[in-house]
Amino acid sequence: MNLSRYLLLTLAPLPLSGFMPFAWALADDCQFNLSQPVLDYGLMNRAIRPDTTPMRTLGERRLSLNLSCSQPVDMSLFYRAMAATAERFRFTEHGSYEMRIRDAVLDSQSVDLGLLASVGQAPAEIASSLIWKPEHGVVPVRAGVPLQGRNFSAQLELTAWAQEQAMQVRDAVVWETTGLFDAVAAGRTRETTLRANFAPAACVPVLSNAGLVDFGTLSRNDLNTDKSTRLPPKTLTLRVGCDAPTHFALRMQDNRDGTATVNSEIYYGLNVDNRKNKIGLYSLNFDPAEATADSFARLYRTDSTTSGAAWSTANSSPIPIGSNSYLGFTDSAGSTAGPIAIQNLSATVTVEAVIAPTRSLDLSTAIDLDGSGTIEIIYL
Repeated sequence: MNLSRYLLLTLAPLPLSGFMPFAWALADDCQFNLSQPVLDYGLMNRAIRPDTTPMRTLGERRLSLNLSCSQPVDMSLFYRAMAATAERFRFTEHGSYEMRIRDAVLDSQSVDLGLLASVGQAPAEIASSLIWKPEHGVVPVRAGVPLQGRNFSAQLELTAWAQEQAMQVRDAVVWETTGLFDAVAAGRTRETTLRANFAPAACVPVLSNAGLVDFGTLSRNDLNTDKSTRLPPKTLTLRVGCDAPTHFALRMQDNRDGTATVNSEIYYGLNVDNRKNKIGLYSLNFDPAEATADSFARLYRTDSTTSGAAWSTANSSPIPIGSNSYLGFTDSAGSTAGPIAIQNLSATVTVEAVIAPTRSLDLSTAIDLDGSGTIEIIYL
């Protein structure tokens, strides 16, 4: 028996205000169980949880607890977890959860619950249903008096919230936090884990004509011998559909990397001929005047060369999409805040191709313009 237990037992008869007797059990005399050790709030994104409040409810999960001892013992329970507020526990950096306890039964009889600030103190609050506050315990109560018993059970409701920025993720994120139920007098503890998964709202890009740009058949006479030949521009329509308004940007990936005749992030290769000569290059150009989104009156383009850390002043001039910089759209000219949240975007993409001088190419056989690129969605 340690010193604190010894003092509690020997001083019990003294008339100390707020003090109540506290009976302990041998460790082997009690069993403490939870109905489930892991509470999973599932997968969240802005489409699944479309509310616009700063704190978004992730849902409610329930579990039951049961403490059984062979002899009557103090049934006080404490929950050890990091506090977020006076009534909520911390669910990682941008979340919180509240725990309500109700439907308490002691030795087959319904009882009220008392909220304890510490072991052995009188309840500060008594009700049939209580919010279990951080750094507090609960105890079964009848007629305002804390009770001892052999078997105690109760139901728990755990409601979780996430701040709005928790939904704005670029990649899948898993939240996990743990708490410890502590039956102090019974010498038993049980751990519970709360889990939630966050994913970006899914956006799907689609190009007209399945993304195929056909320049037709060209002859030697159509091309310049000693200088590059610019082909007539072709257009495609790019549509991006998201399952909720989403902050995103576009970036281009060259699937023929290293074959462009000019080394620049806005030019992409047309592959090489039979003698490994570079055939030429092409670019993809966006004109904000030919882009629409949702109910916005008009769009302006903005770009970032710092992976979204800073954005250029939004304007209406056309811009080629790059392989390193981000391209986004906003409804505010002159803004440097970056792209707005868009659910449905439609934009015209102008494809401009340039063929290298024929004297630098092997024209002994037919040459195919074999450019290939992928437009990427970057979640912000």
